[in-house]
Amino acid sequence: MQTDNRPISPHLQIYRLPFNAVLSISHRLTGIALSLGSVVVVAWLVAAAAGPRAYATAGVILGSIPIQVLMFLWTYALFYHLCNGVRHLFWDAGYGFDLAVTRRTGMAAVAAAGLLTVAAWLIAFTS
Repeated sequence: MQTDNRPISPHLQIYRLPFNAVLSISHRLTGIALSLGSVVVVAWLVAAAAGPRAYATAGVILGSIPIQVLMFLWTYALFYHLCNGVRHLFWDAGYGFDLAVTRRTGMAAVAAAGLLTVAAWLIAFTS
């Protein structure tokens, strides 16, 4: 069997994923990140229930800069997953399947998630 004339299958260095595929993969990854981040939220709530000493220890750990950065990214994942989920609800209702519309709504979901994240953190730090 000759294989010299077979086309080479594209790989990630050649093939660029479509924007909607990137958003789909991101939606799944943010779902995983949210489930992992929920463990941190539960640990914080357990520390709050365990008493002032445990809560203070959790506050020191969660107040560190690396954890704050991770919490900022987790907040973005939360809002992205929410906005993209609303987009999927419209798809379930049969709206927005045109390629131009899916691209615009995808970009809107990314932008809205960024704005909601910044707004949430501004509210958290100013109150």
